[in-house]
Amino acid sequence: MSFSADIRFFTEYLTLERNLSANTTSAYGCDLEDAANFLAAHGLTEFRQASYDILLDYLDDLRERGKESTTLARHLISLKMLFRFLASEGRAHADCAELIDSPKLWKILPDFLSETEIDALLGVYSKNNGDPLELRNRTILELLYSSGLRVSEAANLPVNAVDFESELLRVTGKGSKTRIVPVGAPALRLVRRYLASARPVLQGDHAPSPKLFLSRNGRPLDRERIWQVVKQAALLAGIGKNIHPHTLRHSFASHLLSHGADLRVIQEMLGHADIATTEIYTHVDKSKLLGVHRKFHPRG
Repeated sequence: MSFSADIRFFTEYLTLERNLSANTTSAYGCDLEDAANFLAAHGLTEFRQASYDILLDYLDDLRERGKESTTLARHLISLKMLFRFLASEGRAHADCAELIDSPKLWKILPDFLSETEIDALLGVYSKNNGDPLELRNRTILELLYSSGLRVSEAANLPVNAVDFESELLRVTGKGSKTRIVPVGAPALRLVRRYLASARPVLQGDHAPSPKLFLSRNGRPLDRERIWQVVKQAALLAGIGKNIHPHTLRHSFASHLLSHGADLRVIQEMLGHADIATTEIYTHVDKSKLLGVHRKFHPRG
């Protein structure tokens, strides 16, 4: 059964049997259509195919789009009701509904990578032999981690986003606000190589594009394709965690913090209006806390 058929079947149930108002039913339908669009972009054709990892990815995608915690919770409740209904009607497996009950799905904080895992991820295309797509993918990964970009920001970077002389990147974030962030030396080298050798090949005879990252057909890469690039790299690197573009952004902030960067500086680089938002993206390694306690406390 298709996504649209599942949603129609469910909303008819809400209207006819649960006697919910048209506005409430419409709200559930809109939430589910949003989820269906995300799942379809990642190769699924019906809700029953949803897995634990893809639901985590969907949750993270909502956050990437700036949705508040209450909105995230509402979307999950909509999915939970749908899955339970479909299971009761024999149109989905019963365990689909159980996926929604996982406490991790309600946790807003994303996973992060250790520095060793980051090295493995960024090294999967290091033996590039001139393949323009591999060089493009390596450049994307390095830039996401080097500058803490959102996936949408990476997709929208213009060709002239990088100031090589100043080693800075001009990023347009939420609300069309522009911020300037540093770019690491490895990322700068890769962007230079990509612009010199890979991008012209990808552009070919296609209509010129103002965007930095292009597909094999010369079109700007969208956020879904960048998402796939990160997933594929994690698979090649043998990383078992559920990795997505936001994981690199969180790792960027976490590693800066663990190496002594000021939280206010991290806030500016991430483009957060409120310091409280920055605190959500950072964590303190418990083993580091224990080490500090043992080293500096008189009774440690």
